[in-house]
Amino acid sequence: MPVPEEWHESVDVIVLGSGGSGLTAALVAAVEGRRALVLERTDRIGGTTAYSSGTLWVPGYSADASQEEQNHASADAGTYLDALVGDKAPRDLREAFLREGPRMMRYLSGQTQVAFRTYRTSPDYYQELAGASAGGQAHEPLPFDGRTLGAAFARLRDPIPELMLFGGMMLTRGEAARLREAWRSLDGLALGARLVARYARDRLRHRRGTRLVLGNALVARLLASLVERGGEVRCSQNPTELVVESGRVRGVVVETPGGVGHIQARDGVILAGGGFPANASWRQRHIPPPVPTHSPACPSCVGETIQLALDAGAALRAPGGGNAVWFPSSIATRRDGSTAVFPHIVLDRAKPGLIAVDRSGRRFANEAASYDRFSRAIRSAEASQPTIPAALVCDARFLWRYGLGMIRPMTFWLRPHLANGYLKRGDAPAELAKALGVDPDGLSATIARWNEMCAHGRDEDFAKGDSIYDRSNGDIVRGPNPCMAPLEKAPFYGVLVYPTPVATSLGLAANAQAQVLDDDGRAIPGLYVCGNDMSAAMGGEYQGPGGQLGPGMTFAYIAARHATNPMPRQSTPATPRMSIRVASSPKCR
Repeated sequence: MPVPEEWHESVDVIVLGSGGSGLTAALVAAVEGRRALVLERTDRIGGTTAYSSGTLWVPGYSADASQEEQNHASADAGTYLDALVGDKAPRDLREAFLREGPRMMRYLSGQTQVAFRTYRTSPDYYQELAGASAGGQAHEPLPFDGRTLGAAFARLRDPIPELMLFGGMMLTRGEAARLREAWRSLDGLALGARLVARYARDRLRHRRGTRLVLGNALVARLLASLVERGGEVRCSQNPTELVVESGRVRGVVVETPGGVGHIQARDGVILAGGGFPANASWRQRHIPPPVPTHSPACPSCVGETIQLALDAGAALRAPGGGNAVWFPSSIATRRDGSTAVFPHIVLDRAKPGLIAVDRSGRRFANEAASYDRFSRAIRSAEASQPTIPAALVCDARFLWRYGLGMIRPMTFWLRPHLANGYLKRGDAPAELAKALGVDPDGLSATIARWNEMCAHGRDEDFAKGDSIYDRSNGDIVRGPNPCMAPLEKAPFYGVLVYPTPVATSLGLAANAQAQVLDDDGRAIPGLYVCGNDMSAAMGGEYQGPGGQLGPGMTFAYIAARHATNPMPRQSTPATPRMSIRVASSPKCR
């Protein structure tokens, strides 16, 4: 679209999308003294980030490590990514990530309310590769008090309901592990009492708990910092076109409840719409068979911002490692009729006493592998033996102690899960096999073989529990192999899991300054991209915990700095304020 005769509004930077990457881009622009505006298509803020752990994989940053240690971590990460990514993505992208990632972390930690703690024991996912780290690369957002957001708290996208307790209480992974031991630990019991008391007070005034952790905490910290710096987020805004003049992107046309607006972006437009994992037709077109039917990503991640750029002359780039990254997810229908897509990330698959089998009833992979590797194993196995959905199988002892998918540990009342078909049960392995739709003789033989290997604590078939990564998600109190225990105590249980795309890696071609490229490889002035709208800098591979948000927020930082710093200037000064302002319509004339 050509430049309109009159702009309805002018700002410095427009960001399309309010996930972690989009909010980071806007926040950095605001810190740099620019007027930043986030346009969110839905009525909720946070995108898929709000569903996530909020973890960032950023090597070379630590608040309590020496500069020498951080430099060493960055060098090792470069070796690791060379081995994992290779030529699946342009090398200059990962070099920019490794260089700018620690700077982004220091920038946010030093100038905003965004704060993290570093996981010391959270290994990279490919421990067999040179340079892989046993910990220190992943960073979790600190808890945040949602009450400080005021009315904007209600605008935050809720976490996945099945990941909250009592319909609205959030927990970190560490807290969940401590609560699992509450029946025999005073520490766990005391923690549970404190959390429940806080949650009970919250529910007197709010529809869910206000103690925010994980991805919700990250989104809230970014949002609070953005509005404190004078930035703004507007919900229910549907961008329909980029305004282009003489090859440069000048602004955005947006449909809102109040009409159509033309908003100028003096410094640039930054795309951060979250890719297209929730778009069924794009999955059909861009993801090789077997094509997934569900996604645990935010429903608004349908590629609309990518399409805006394509319409303006941008190019797609397919990474060499695949067009998506994956979670193994179980599916159920909620009471309200909506579909629950529950990601099996770290809470069950690596624990001792669980196996995964295909339709023949045989194991096909290391169940403790990272979610992306395990999901890819399901897809690979499907080529030779029906494996989708795969079956996660355990016994009564496991189900009580660790839970399984949506079923929490120490759950007495299993009838609802059995009645809706989510949980399958059998008094013997053969009976469970029939309920799961797998071969009874195959499953019985597989369990016998598994129990035999458990006697000496070594998985001779798929090496479950051999790697540092496997063991980090197991149960260290259970024998020599924290990922192995026999399946013996009837009844036996199982759920079906599907490989589901949590994010797409196919995206807009970009350079190391996060500028969108055209078909000739030239930067489109005024147009930037970050997050999963950008062709993955990791080449479609999933390197470690926080492997999406780390690069996503780093390139958001790069984009905002590049857009705002070529000609340093100060637009209308932003007055810091603690109140949260979230508008739902533009200032159209």
